[in-house]
Amino acid sequence: MATTIQIQNETRDKLKMFGHKGESYDDLLDRLMNYCEELNIEEIIERRWKKLQTEKDKYISLDEI
Repeated sequence: MATTIQIQNETRDKLKMFGHKGESYDDLLDRLMNYCEELNIEEIIERRWKKLQTEKDKYISLDEI
């Protein structure tokens, strides 16, 4: 069963950049969601956040320059 979703033209244009010739939006979105699940985005973000927290004292604020 197909349904209609409303998206802005800019979003549609961005989606088109990720699509392959002849690929439906449904196929494209399914492929992108599967890819994100495989990446386990939450885990990646958590690791990067922890790394930033441990290294934040190494950075100099632009206000201090």
